[in-house]
This record gives sequence, structure tokens and C-alpha cells, in this order.
Amino acid sequence: MTVLAGKVAFVTGASSGIGAAVAHALAARGVKLGLASRSAPDPGLADRVNISCDVRDPAQVEAAVAETVARFGGLDIVVANAGVGSWGDFEQTPLAELDEMVDVNIRGLFHTVRAALPHLRARGAADIITVASEAGRRGLPDEAAYVATKFAAVGFTRSLDHELRESGIRCCNVCPGGVATEFGMGRGLRTPDMPELDDMMRPEDVAETIIFALTRPRHYRMLEVAFRSMTEQSWG
Repeated sequence: MTVLAGKVAFVTGASSGIGAAVAHALAARGVKLGLASRSAPDPGLADRVNISCDVRDPAQVEAAVAETVARFGGLDIVVANAGVGSWGDFEQTPLAELDEMVDVNIRGLFHTVRAALPHLRARGAADIITVASEAGRRGLPDEAAYVATKFAAVGFTRSLDHELRESGIRCCNVCPGGVATEFGMGRGLRTPDMPELDDMMRPEDVAETIIFALTRPRHYRMLEVAFRSMTEQSWG
């Protein structure tokens, strides 16, 4: 086992893609899991509680965190992964999609951290991982609203580092480039048959990066990890 064995993690957006890969990577290292998502997470993992949770609703998030803590006796790790995206000309983006990105990617992150913080503080040594994006580090065409929400996530987590470091809580932005998942399908970005998916990173790549950040010695912290596939264009 690893230094993570026996710890308790709460993962949002855990039913598919990066969230599911993170859940499997943590479980393989002996972590107990509270898995939150709007659809059912993978039932094949040990030491886990699956929780139906829409991060847009603070009451649901508080209940999901409370259920995780009640089941396992505390909380050591939060992986704030839940997110949605929409791509295309900003002026043509439906208002409902703009609202959804703000509600899930920003407010959902706020709700997750607020619900978890009292339990993380009680541990004296804990971690918050925000699954942001390379889009949160630079402006990109046809992604204005999505980029804005990821800029917000990056800035929020950087600021938390200042607030929480003395409490022993490390805060890290994990910022991948393109990852081959169902994320963005039918929202102006991806189709299942697009050849670009073959060259993108896999969810497991992101999960292993998160594991790397979580397993660093406690005397230092990683504030941001940015990475992309070898075939993805560099934007500066």
C-alpha cells in the first residue's frame, strides 16, 4: 500500500471520465471513498459510498460530505472534479448553457470546498485538488465562457492556498489539456468519431498526476500541475 492507505477522499463528478479514473486510482492505494455524482458511480470499488449529488445544490453537497464523514470517520482529501463545458461562438451560446457552466464549475466548487473544510481542518493535514484545465491558464478561441469558469477555479484555489496553508491543508490546481472522455460530446466541441481523440491524454493520466500531487512529502506543496499531450498545440 502507499502513504494514502486508510485516508478518506470525497470525489465529485465520480461516475465517469476523470472522476471515475481518480476513484479507481485512489481505491487501488487503499483510500476510502465518498463518490458523488448526478449518475451512479462505479459499484465495483471497495470501501466506498456512492452518493447521488448535484453540486449546484449546496444542501446536497453538505449531505454528501456528511455521509462520507459519518461512514468513514473523517475526511482527508477532496477532489473537486465535477464540471461541464460548452464550446462555440460566445454570442451564440444558449443562456442555459452559460448558467450551467457557472453553476457547476464555479458555484459547485465553492459548495464542495465549504462543505468539506471543517472536516479537513479537523485532520490537521489534508489536501484539496481542483481539477481545472489548461483553459484556466490562458484564453482560447470558441471557449470564452468555459475558459472564464476555469480561470475562476484556478484563482479560487490559488487564493485558498494562502488561507489554508497554516491549517495544514494543501491546495493544488491540476490543469490538463485535452483528455479523451465523453466530456464535451454534443456541446460544440467533440464527436465520438473525431480522430483527435486518439492523440489526447487518457483519464488515467490525470488520475496518476493527482496521485503524484497527493503523495508528495508534507513539508512542501504543489500549487499547480499543467500538462498536455505531445501532439497538442502549445499556446504559450
